[in-house]
Amino acid sequence: MEKGIREPKQQRSIEKKEKIIQAAYELFSENGYYSTVTSDIAKRAGVSTGIVYGYFSDKRDILFYVLKIYINETASPVMDYMNSLSSGVPLPEMFEKIISLAETIHKKNANLHNILHSLAVVDADINEDFLSLEHHITVSAAERFKTLGFQADKLEEKIHIGMNLIQSYAHEAIYDKHDYLDYTAMRANVVTMLVRLFS
Repeated sequence: MEKGIREPKQQRSIEKKEKIIQAAYELFSENGYYSTVTSDIAKRAGVSTGIVYGYFSDKRDILFYVLKIYINETASPVMDYMNSLSSGVPLPEMFEKIISLAETIHKKNANLHNILHSLAVVDADINEDFLSLEHHITVSAAERFKTLGFQADKLEEKIHIGMNLIQSYAHEAIYDKHDYLDYTAMRANVVTMLVRLFS
């Protein structure tokens, strides 16, 4: 997945590489992956195209670093919140917070979310990274639920169902926005279903 990438040792070189990755993150978000060329990334990063190729063999190599940032930014807020909880937290309160975090994450990463998930359909390596993320969240959340005192049968399966339910709601509320749907009512229904699932 990361063949051809030279890992810099000096701080200045590390910062230069990070600028390239950040430039790519911004441009992929703004213009899409296929509409962004390496020279655009170099220009945004303030380096020459040759320097970009000194760190990366091609644009796809850069994409996987962008994907790592995206995965961290989308997964960390929920897991950080889960890890901050103590036993006895009311389920409705917990799920309300997780749904709010999911909405914020989807708003912040709307364009890149759609771009990366579209690429996952045609790129097995990207799809593998998303599947690994789902696995990590499912296992980590299951362990956290257990430490919080939730001992539901088939916990991993229920967490996966819950993740999909929250994701589906967030997509509807942030991206689709159907005029005929009451999203306040939908959100309340999602919380109710999640509470029943884990009760």
